[in-house]
Parts: sequence; C-alpha cells; structure tokens
Amino acid sequence: MKVLKFGGTSVGSPERMKNLLDIIDARERQIVVLSAVSGTTNSLVEIGQAYLAGDKDKAAQLITVLKDKYEVFINELFAQSEFLAQGKEVIDYHFSLLSGLANDLFTSIEEKIILAQGELLSTTLYHVYLKEIGVPSVLLPALEFMKTDEDNEPEVDYITSHLTPLLEKAPDNNLFITQGYICRNAYGEVDNLRRGGSDYTASLIGAGIRSEEVQIWTDIDGMHNNDPRIVKGTRPIAQLSFDEAAELAYFGAKILHPQSVFPAQKYKIPVRLLNTMDPQAKGTLITNESEKNQIKSIAAKDGITAIKINSSRMLLAYGFLRRVFEVFERYKTSIDMITTSEVAVSLTIDDTTHLDEILDELKAFGDVEVDTDLTIVCVVGDFAADKHGFGSRVLDSLKHLPLRMISYGGSDHNLSVLVKTVDKVEALRSLHSRLF
Repeated sequence: MKVLKFGGTSVGSPERMKNLLDIIDARERQIVVLSAVSGTTNSLVEIGQAYLAGDKDKAAQLITVLKDKYEVFINELFAQSEFLAQGKEVIDYHFSLLSGLANDLFTSIEEKIILAQGELLSTTLYHVYLKEIGVPSVLLPALEFMKTDEDNEPEVDYITSHLTPLLEKAPDNNLFITQGYICRNAYGEVDNLRRGGSDYTASLIGAGIRSEEVQIWTDIDGMHNNDPRIVKGTRPIAQLSFDEAAELAYFGAKILHPQSVFPAQKYKIPVRLLNTMDPQAKGTLITNESEKNQIKSIAAKDGITAIKINSSRMLLAYGFLRRVFEVFERYKTSIDMITTSEVAVSLTIDDTTHLDEILDELKAFGDVEVDTDLTIVCVVGDFAADKHGFGSRVLDSLKHLPLRMISYGGSDHNLSVLVKTVDKVEALRSLHSRLF
C-alpha cells in the first residue's frame, strides 16, 4: 500500500484538485494525504490572531472573505446540484464553527482548532467530488489515529493500532483520503504537527502501516542541487540517502519538512519527491542508499543569530559546555552550528524568542557577543573521514567572502558555513559554479 501526499498548491484550485486523478490510480490500494488549499492556512492564522487580540469584528471580516473564496471554489468544483449542495453544507459547517468561536473564551486550544479547518475542508470536499464522479473512497479522520505524546512526539504504535482497524473496515476500497498536519495531543486536544507537517503525516502513516512507498507530490520536480529561485541551471537530484535529505531539509530545502524523513527512515520505507505539474518527471528517490564520492546539493537557511562566549575560565573547564547547553535547553531553543576553541565557543540559533533571557544567563560565563542577519550555507554530499578534496573545494569556492563560522566533521554528509545574509546569493552561485 502506498501513501501519497499532495501539498497546498496541488489542491490549490478546483482544476488541480480534479487533476489529482491523473496521478492517483484508483485501482491501487493507497492512502491520499491532503494539505489545506493553498492560502487557507495563512488566512486561518490571521483569523486566530484577530481572536487572540480580541478583535472579533476583524475576525468576522476575515472569515467572510475566506468563505467567499470557498463559495467560488465549490461552484467550480461540482457540476451537479446535489453535490454542490453537499459542498455547501461542508463549508457552512466549518465556517459556522469558526464564527462560533467569537462566543467563547479564546485560548491556544481554540487557535489550533481554527488551524485544523483547512485540511478538514480540503479532504471533505475532495471526498464529495469523488462521490460525484463515481470513484469510491473512504474519508479517514486523522484526529482518530494521529496522536502526539507529552513531548509532542508522534506515537507510531498508536497510529498503527488505530489506523489499521479503519482500513480493515473497508477491505474492498482502494482509495482512502485523510488530512495532513492535524493530530491530537497527549490531552486529547486538537493540535498539529507544525507548518509543513503534511509531509510528516505522510511519513508517519507510511511508518504506521509499513507502506511500500511514500510519495510527496509538490510543484517542483524533486529536490534540486541548489535553490532554483536564486541559481540558474539547477537540476533535480535522482537519489539521496535519508541522512542527506534530512540535512538539506533542515538547512533550507523547502520541498521537504525537516522531520518528515525520520519515520520512513526508521522503517526503511522509500520516499519519492514528485511534481504534480509534471507527473512524468522522475523526481528524487530517498532511501538508505547513497551515491558515494559526490557532492549532492547546496541549501541555505536565513534568519540565523550567532552567539559567541569568550571565557578564560573555559580553559580545561570540566562541564563548561554542558552548562552552556543547559541554558538553551531551559528556553527550548535549538542550536544549529557550534565551534569551540580553548577560550571561546560560538553557536547559532534560528529562534530568538528568548534571546534576551538566554544572553542574560550566558553573561555569567564570560563576555558575550551577538551577530544577526546571518545565513547558514550547507553543502551536502560524501564528506566521510576517509574522503579528501571535497572540503577544500567548498572553502576555495568561498575564499572571496568573509566566513563567520565553519562546521565540518560533525556529519559524514555535510559541511556548513555561516555567512552574512547579504553574501548568501553570491555564496550559492559561487559554490554552484565551482562544485557543479
């Protein structure tokens, strides 16, 4: 059984939603995971922010604007009055729920309920459309089997035990439709897997049912060897290992959610990245295997802040780094890169929510310097310890640019450098020219 995930642009218009059947083979047993219609989640975020600010009038206006878009959407999606009426019932229900939140005390719980409506709308409307054209399908409520624990980590065993019976109830059906992104948390509340989490949903379902393959369908033909928005002449990568794909996703390759490869990797389930707009394109296959002796791709992650701690007490100090890391742990702030010397440690973060508090605590260790407006440029390939030449090629490509930090050796798959964001475009283009 395969799992196919379609992103927001793939269901972004009635025409594109109809065209999914050019890709989905209703004769094969498969689970189709849908994101919200493109633009919907952003609108829902605005509605939630308006409610949180106590501006119910603004929330009502935003709800009306979004509902009007869905009125147009269903009029183009359905041809028969019977199914148009069903589509109207669907959007009336969900937008009535959104409007009704004005009468309640609004908390983060209600905010997450709002964010869940996009996927619930897209999947239900597609299920009704399939009924209209006579294609049998089963609508699987993700909130019945997708669950996270107290650490907000998904529970694969729970998914297996709750999803398998739902599939067994429909042994004669091939096509199952479910929502990406949304889940329930450890307290049974509606929650989500964070933005981009539909990829994660597909991978978790694949792990839960031990799928033969997970396919991630987007609007680009696989993961490219550089950012095609910035660099000319990029090309799709035919094959990546799970580790390589995870590095690229974390360090800026937008096609894939950073966490989405891990469940598939654990259960050795191939992941294929494909293009909805060009279904014949080969895309990128992600497995445990990797082509050796190659540099695969370059990615960049903006919005980076560097923190440098200078301390003479660090010299031979047992436990110094542990105490530094504990500061970041207390504020649930992850570290991207780190370099050390005898008297200093430099590290980077991308979440500055608690930066002031973190800096206050770090000052107890020594002098603290902060740099902002930085970018991590990550080169992914075969950087195993027994290889030679690749590291020097990367650094030689950047010799005309100032480098704030270099991270090499922490992984067999990655060499990362920290540059000023104003130098990012030049760094990507220079690397591409010299490496590819």
